[in-house]
Amino acid sequence: MPSGMSLDEIRTAGLLFGEELALGLVEPSALRTPEVLRTVRTGMIPSLPSRLFQARQLRRGRLSGHEHSTGPRMAARRAILGDAALGRPKLLIRVDGFPHMNAWDAPAAVSTTRAAEFHAVLRDAGVPYLMSVLPRVPRRPLEPQTDEYRVHASDERELLAELRRDGVSFGAHGLDHRSRSTKASRRSEFPGGKPKEIAARLDEAIAALRDEALHTDVFVPPFDRFGAICWRVLAERFDVVCGGPASVATMGFHPTPSWRGDAVWMPAYAPLHGTAAEVLPAVRELVAQQTSLWIPVVLQWDREVDDLRALRELCDVLAAGELARSWDDFLLAVNASRQLASSIAAA
Repeated sequence: MPSGMSLDEIRTAGLLFGEELALGLVEPSALRTPEVLRTVRTGMIPSLPSRLFQARQLRRGRLSGHEHSTGPRMAARRAILGDAALGRPKLLIRVDGFPHMNAWDAPAAVSTTRAAEFHAVLRDAGVPYLMSVLPRVPRRPLEPQTDEYRVHASDERELLAELRRDGVSFGAHGLDHRSRSTKASRRSEFPGGKPKEIAARLDEAIAALRDEALHTDVFVPPFDRFGAICWRVLAERFDVVCGGPASVATMGFHPTPSWRGDAVWMPAYAPLHGTAAEVLPAVRELVAQQTSLWIPVVLQWDREVDDLRALRELCDVLAAGELARSWDDFLLAVNASRQLASSIAAA
């Protein structure tokens, strides 16, 4: 094992240099380069005051995914590979979430027909993506005292089957997307609690998706937020755990993606977490800078369907540059980084 590196840090470096390590273009000893060590370092979950400070800095634009994640990681690649580090971004498109959490209460606004229109744009452009799926559709999801839910309706099951046939990947979007808090800043289906209770809800979600032939190794938290105490239970069940700007208040700000124990932690940050119109300039910047990294991009289909023009333009750019990568490709890279780290550690 390279001196001074934990197993998590070696695995994260494996995601950063996976192809080059596999081809023998980078020796494991090179991972000790200071630029690499700095950007793959596994950070502790900060204290609550620090997390809240980071969340404010993120909102104010003083903390950003580009400056504090992609920038340092590209510097690490260039420190070892020089200009050979440059290349095409490997964008992982994540779409939240179907059925919509308001599909019971406001079905016309977030109908299956509208979700199908969104899907058709990405499908016709040949853009691979992951759809996070609610196993149960809640009634009044922002009311913790209510526990009503329904299973998928026939039209929802039919669209999910169509997505599966079209090669869409799936993520488990909690169980019923019901917030345990009435405060907007604390909305979360999994704020914490007893590990056995968390595990039971996750296992029920996995089983419900499996009953519809929807396999997933990816977890997408409702409201992009979960309590840090949930991490071990999540990592036991999923290879990749996603997040977003709201995750900073509970997990802190970390470069993305990074290994943390038994799973990869992959939050997405603005402007790559937003509307297609907000995402598009950032994607073009990544292309111009030849940022050859795995980078998550998050869209919400219900924010696009009233006007699909920006989404079509984004898809044209993604397709023309072959920028969007299959989540299956990323999961293969995750597994390769796990195996590579084990072989390095055993050497």
